[in-house]
Amino acid sequence: QVCSGTTGHIEVLFIELSDPKVYEALVRFFFQFHDPTTMNRQGNDVGTQYSSVIFCADEDQKKIAQNVKDELQALVDAGKVKYAGGKVVSEIIDLKTFYAAHEEHQAYLEKNPLGYCNHYYRFKGDWPQLN
Repeated sequence: QVCSGTTGHIEVLFIELSDPKVYEALVRFFFQFHDPTTMNRQGNDVGTQYSSVIFCADEDQKKIAQNVKDELQALVDAGKVKYAGGKVVSEIIDLKTFYAAHEEHQAYLEKNPLGYCNHYYRFKGDWPQLN
């Protein structure tokens, strides 16, 4: 049903952090591993279920995520990082109720090793610096 794009749900990875100090590194990884400049799409996958969204549990997480997003936008503007588009459109919003995917959609690529996946590192190594 989520694949229909009519449910209002978004395909996400839900992570519960036991150590909040790793949150910024996780947000940076999020931006490295997909294209945050395409609205409601990732590669060939198109629809609201493919939105680029960070759901935050509290204001501290929102602030960290926004700071990283702003830093990434500055890197895109400076030509240090390249994506399909020129504006980082990822949303940063409050955590809502999480619904686990149906079993057949969990660990999809483990179950379907030849399945399509558009996620890969957009840039590797250290996070680029503006200077």
